[in-house]
Amino acid sequence: MNVIGIIPARYESSRFPGKSLAKILGESMIQRVYSQCKKCASLQEVIVATDDERILNHVVNFGGRA
Repeated sequence: MNVIGIIPARYESSRFPGKSLAKILGESMIQRVYSQCKKCASLQEVIVATDDERILNHVVNFGGRA
């Protein structure tokens, strides 16, 4: 059985717009979450689900899948 991890990432959050792209110690939040999910041996695939092209482009640029 294949197990897929899906990370929801919206840009237009009401409390913190752009939160997914915010830097934490030099790395975006979405990249940090993606990297941690990739460490999980139970997940065969990790995908970022987003409605924003900026997040999509960022994920693709660091080698992720969105």
